[in-house]
Amino acid sequence: MGYRTYTCPIAKSCGGCEWLAVPYPIQLERKQALVEEVLGQAARRDHGTLEKICGMDEPRSYRHKAATPFAPGSRGRVRCGFYAAGSHRIVPCSSCLVEAPGARDVLNAVARAAERCGIPAYQEDRGSGVLRHAVVRMGYATKECLLTVVTNGPRLPRAEKFVNDIRRNQPQVTSIVQNINERRTNAILGRQCITLYGPGVMHDRLLGCSFEIGPTSFYQTNPAQTEVLYRLAIAGAGIVPGMRLLDAYCGTGTIGVCAAHECPDVEVVGVEQVGGAVAAARRNGIANGLDKRCRFVRADATEYLVAAARNGRAERFDTLIMDPPRAGSTPEFLSAVCALGPERVSYVSCNVLTQARDIELLREGGYRLERVHPVDMFPHTKHVECVATLVRR
Repeated sequence: MGYRTYTCPIAKSCGGCEWLAVPYPIQLERKQALVEEVLGQAARRDHGTLEKICGMDEPRSYRHKAATPFAPGSRGRVRCGFYAAGSHRIVPCSSCLVEAPGARDVLNAVARAAERCGIPAYQEDRGSGVLRHAVVRMGYATKECLLTVVTNGPRLPRAEKFVNDIRRNQPQVTSIVQNINERRTNAILGRQCITLYGPGVMHDRLLGCSFEIGPTSFYQTNPAQTEVLYRLAIAGAGIVPGMRLLDAYCGTGTIGVCAAHECPDVEVVGVEQVGGAVAAARRNGIANGLDKRCRFVRADATEYLVAAARNGRAERFDTLIMDPPRAGSTPEFLSAVCALGPERVSYVSCNVLTQARDIELLREGGYRLERVHPVDMFPHTKHVECVATLVRR
């Protein structure tokens, strides 16, 4: 067909890049067709537009976060790589087509350091052993690299020797954190972290703003496309000086801080229920000199908005950006949005099906779907991100 395709020696066994054998332009066509199928009719009914998907010029090396599980091998070896599709069988990986350069080297170095230090890998079926996972975050606009080593309990034998081994073989690592997860669960991270080396966080930049990223912080895996996504979300919110913006499900405040940086004299209120994320959002506001215009509240987004609508408090918002979890928002939240009546709603979603469901409730509550803009955050997979802009009728 004249299209370039990519090859990977473990693609079939890994299963992570399910569309790797599909030419990238056709991947984009498929994702565009999905969004058209799910949201096209609503956009046409409202005389809105469905824009062409924003793909990547080079759909490789885009994942700036990478992870590996560990398992015991023969003769004290520590196995690492990816779980084979639909199983917990580890497929070794020396390099990955979609990960940032050097990320897989760091993860493999953790396994080799553990072998040299005699640190046993976690045995999932028995719940014994020490080393469970490792997660690495590579800076997109910085040279920083945060490595998180997940252990089955607080004890990490020969920790100093282990850390020095990693630093010697992977000098690009700027922070090493031990995360403790004693639960019998598929979740990678636990709640407690201990800094073993460096500041315990890394920093990156998006749209001219600096952000602190910790071991448990949510931060988009594909920062290059995140900038595309955020520009669309901020444009959809129609921000002008003097407006008040509600950034719902704000996480560490990345969208709200970028919006405040983009437009002077805009006041941002971010709402997030995870305490650590709110604390990081406040630090991000201060780090970018925007703490006077960015206020972050620890609260459940639904409860916060329902209370605002019910009490009629003076929390007037001109516009709203919402980026809920994959499961979408709640009917109560969306009803409160309609009651408060911001002029515009910019809805960012990683699940177009739940987004479509929520958009229907907003349309029934008095909003018109003005624009839908898909963004390809994860090339070679079926996933598609979408920014929908709604305006009050």
